[in-house]
Amino acid sequence: MTFTYRVRDPLGKEHEGQLEAPTLEDAAQQLRRDGFQVLELHEADSSPGTLWPRRVSRQELIYFTTQLALMVDTGIPLATAIGGILEQETNPTLRKVLSQLKRDIEAGEDFSTALAKHPKLFDRTYVALVKASEASGALGSMLDRIASYLRKELETRGKVRAAMAYPMVMLVLAVGVTIFLLTYILPKFIPLFASRGVELPKMTRMVMGVSDVLLHYWYFWLSGAVLLTVGFCWGRRTPMGRQMLDWAKIRTPILGPMFRKVAISRSLRTLGTMLASGVPMLDSLRLSAEVAGNYHYEQLWNRVLDQVTGGKRICDVLVASPLFPRVLVQMIAAGEETGQLDMILQRVSNYYDQEVEMAIKTATSMIEPLMISLMGVVVGGIGMALLLPIFSLSRHP
Repeated sequence: MTFTYRVRDPLGKEHEGQLEAPTLEDAAQQLRRDGFQVLELHEADSSPGTLWPRRVSRQELIYFTTQLALMVDTGIPLATAIGGILEQETNPTLRKVLSQLKRDIEAGEDFSTALAKHPKLFDRTYVALVKASEASGALGSMLDRIASYLRKELETRGKVRAAMAYPMVMLVLAVGVTIFLLTYILPKFIPLFASRGVELPKMTRMVMGVSDVLLHYWYFWLSGAVLLTVGFCWGRRTPMGRQMLDWAKIRTPILGPMFRKVAISRSLRTLGTMLASGVPMLDSLRLSAEVAGNYHYEQLWNRVLDQVTGGKRICDVLVASPLFPRVLVQMIAAGEETGQLDMILQRVSNYYDQEVEMAIKTATSMIEPLMISLMGVVVGGIGMALLLPIFSLSRHP
C-alpha cells in the first residue's frame, strides 16, 4: 500500500512524500525508526487533494462505536483499540480520521478533545456524551449508549425517508406519464381531427393548447423547472426559507403529524440520553434544540433554555406552546417533580418512536389512494379529451 506522509526531522524541518508499507502502523514505525516525528499519515488515495473523497456513512460510524465500546469494556487501552479497528478499516476517509485520533490520544489529549477536531463525523452530541463519560470513567458503557442512540436515529430517519419516497415516486410517474401523453400521443391525433373537420370539445381544445405550449415552448418549461429547483435548494438554506419549509412540514394535513412526532421524539431522546449520562441540563437543552431537525421546534427548545436559565421549569415553558401535546407536558412535569426526568424522557421517547412508526403507516396508507386518484384524474382526463372527438367521428362518418 502507498501512504502519503508529512513529518518533522530532528532539526524541526518538515518533509512530505510517499512510501510503501503493508499497513498504516508499519509505515508509521518505519518513519519513526528513521528519526522523524509523524505529523500526518494516510493512504495516498485518501489525500486531502482527492476530488471526491469517500464519505463515512452513519452505519460505519455506528459499527466503529460498537466495536470500540466492546474493546474498551474488555480492558484494551483506548489507543490500542482504535489502532486495532484502524488495521481492519477499508474506508480511506475513516482510516485517516482514526489515525489522527490514535495519534492525538497517544500525545496525551482527551478522547473528547480529539473527537471534536472532526465535527463532520462526530457531532456535538457525540462529543458531549464522551466528555461526560470521561469524568465518570465509564467510557465503554457510554460508547454502547451512543451506538444505541445513533442506531435509533438512523432507524427513524430511514422510516421517514421510506415514507416520503413513495409519494415522490408516484408524483414523478404522474408528471412523466402526463408529459408523454401530451407531447407524443396527443400530437398524433391532431392531423386526424383536422382532416375530418370535427368540432373539438372544449376539454379537447384545452388539452391540445397545453400540448402545443409544451411542444413549441419547451425551453421555457425546462428553464422554469431548473430555476424552481435551484431556487428551492437555495431557499431552504436561508433562514426564511428554512422557516417556511419547516412550517409547511408540520402543518401539512397528512404528513404534518408525522413530522411533528419525529421532531419531538428526536429532541426528547437526546435530552433524556444527555441527562442520564450526566451532561448538565443547559448543555442538554442546547443540544436537544440542535438535533430537533425543525426550525420551530429548535426555537421552542431555545426558548426553554433561556427561561430555564432564569429559574423556570421545562414544563412551564412547554405548556404554553401548541407544538407539544398536553399529555406529554404533564409527564415531563411529573418527572421534574419526582427528580426522575431522565428516566421519564427516555420512556417517552421510546413511546414516541412507536408513535412515529404508526404516523408513518397512517400517512402512507392515506397518501397511496390520493396519489392513485390524482394519476387517475390526470391520465383519465387526457384520455377523455382524446376519446370525445373519436366518438364524434364514429357518429358522423
